[in-house]
Amino acid sequence: MPADRTRLDAAWTALAELGITLDDLQQDARPPQPTVEAYLPKVVAAAGPGSRRAYRTYWTRMAMTWRNRPIDTITATEVQAMQVQAAEHATARRNHRDGRYAGEIFLAAARAFYNRTIADNLINATDSPAHQIGKPRRLPSTRRALTYTELADINQVARTTGNDPILDALLLRLHTETACRRGGALNLRRMDLDTDRGLVLLREKGGTTRWQPISLDLATRLAEHARIRGAVLPTDTLLRYRNGRPLTGRRYDHLWHRIGHHLAWVAVHGVTVH
Repeated sequence: MPADRTRLDAAWTALAELGITLDDLQQDARPPQPTVEAYLPKVVAAAGPGSRRAYRTYWTRMAMTWRNRPIDTITATEVQAMQVQAAEHATARRNHRDGRYAGEIFLAAARAFYNRTIADNLINATDSPAHQIGKPRRLPSTRRALTYTELADINQVARTTGNDPILDALLLRLHTETACRRGGALNLRRMDLDTDRGLVLLREKGGTTRWQPISLDLATRLAEHARIRGAVLPTDTLLRYRNGRPLTGRRYDHLWHRIGHHLAWVAVHGVTVH
């Protein structure tokens, strides 16, 4: 039976006098929202390895700061305030740019967090406080290409210092010919090398895959390296230490620390494979 018009008008008048809207009543009828701390494990579980590495620190900071706050009570102003704090407390490195990158990563982390709440229908897309803040404008990159002389000096140091100059020289040559990320080199398997056609299959950031041409000489050297150091099965890691263990990212860290020790400009400019 439809409600009486007079009673409906009286109800609307009463709500208006109390300052209550229909949206307020609907929100009040919803089950309570999870707190930021309680919801974070779901966000982490749904994130990929790259997102976890990049965002975990900021997600943890959000959970500590807004521990007992329901996810729908965080305001855009509070998110922006934490973004400013992230920029102000960023570690000052040689490529430091007033913490802009740290602030940008924090906002991306906050948006990733609230993307999960939107996907789970906990809040509306228009209610996400992280998405109400514009991304900071990126400054032009300070990166540049190495000169022929600089590259030659780097290779000279790599081949004449360290406990495995053969490996280091091979790494530098691989990255020079392919311009791959270090993750692409570390992911190489024996089956990813085509010595007949001079190709390597690179699997890099974001799940991208590409067959990259290399010189036949480099392809031969890579195959010899793999055979001598114990990469026999097609799925075996291609690049290896002298003891046969698969190469890790620590080799790159040690390599550039050593090169920077011998070439001061490498350390000053923060030159790496990347």
